[in-house]
Amino acid sequence: MNDAWYLESIAADGSRVKQPIRQWPLRIGREADNGLVVPLAGLSRQHAELACGHDGRLRLTDLGSTNGSYVNGRRAEGSTVVGEDDVLIFGTAEYRLGLQRGPEPLPPARDDDADDRTQIVQLGAAAPQRFVPHERQFMELLTGRGLSAAVQPIVDAAGRQLFAYELLGRSEHPELPLSPAHLFALAARLGREAELSEAFRAHGVTQAAPRLRGARLFVNTHPAETFSDEFFAALRRLRALPQPPELVVEIHETAVMEVARMRELAAQLAGIGVAFAYDDFGAGQARLNELGEVPAHYVKFDMALVRDLDSAPASKQRVVRDLVRLVRDLGSVPLAEGVETEAEAAVCREMGFSLFQGWLTGRPIPIRQL
Repeated sequence: MNDAWYLESIAADGSRVKQPIRQWPLRIGREADNGLVVPLAGLSRQHAELACGHDGRLRLTDLGSTNGSYVNGRRAEGSTVVGEDDVLIFGTAEYRLGLQRGPEPLPPARDDDADDRTQIVQLGAAAPQRFVPHERQFMELLTGRGLSAAVQPIVDAAGRQLFAYELLGRSEHPELPLSPAHLFALAARLGREAELSEAFRAHGVTQAAPRLRGARLFVNTHPAETFSDEFFAALRRLRALPQPPELVVEIHETAVMEVARMRELAAQLAGIGVAFAYDDFGAGQARLNELGEVPAHYVKFDMALVRDLDSAPASKQRVVRDLVRLVRDLGSVPLAEGVETEAEAAVCREMGFSLFQGWLTGRPIPIRQL
């Protein structure tokens, strides 16, 4: 085995520097006799120690430092087991613990000034937190490892016949959170929300296409990708699949900002042969101007408007009823999201909603169960 541990830091120019760990234990601090000398005011003279036990596991021990040692944002108390990709912070110096596998040797440590090896912040300032825990696993997810998907039925409001499915991204990566919301929070820290959205969509549509046999499939988008050339190119690839589903792209409410851009988006989607829906309608600004100027094929009313609508004040019911009427007058199809009770379904149907989606009419299921 030629595996070698290292500490990775971010230089002042944004590049990443790997500091090989040549001997154990490794002591970190300001004094010259430490294995890793970090001459920053935020570190103690002898700040912390990394040791490799007989079982091969690494342990970090804080040596009574003034500003503490942290593992993935949590203060290390006593001896803490650490591993690959953990983010270690010593006072004001931040590192990622890495493992170089295989015969290729690590480059020699740089002999630059501390300014080039660590990010310097003033004593007492917040820890830098430029590394993101689970970055490696997240990049694996983007390449397909652990990607999965589910679908939820969308039904006709009158007879509840199946009208379409909505594709929902999921993760089965053993080292990442299962919740898409948590994954997108991680993606935001890495600046990769658009890539995660595209990975979910590409995987899900590819898996669903042979099972749906051309049926209608609503797919989500992220505001960061909605108007990019890469987004349209990815949709063209999905349309080129054997037996592609009839795609409906959901445009998030926060992405609907300008009429001119929406007109361009609608034209691009029409050229690809893809319909679109305004998603989360009513969650924030209603975007009535964009809705009137560029009507969507579908308008999905946010579940916050639908939940307990049967017992809502008459004023709220009147507002929702008027919005449904407006949507229908513009030629769009109103869809009620989050329908969970028969009472909600009854009032939504009476108000003029054409489509329902929610636990009452079908919970999400894995694509493999289609």
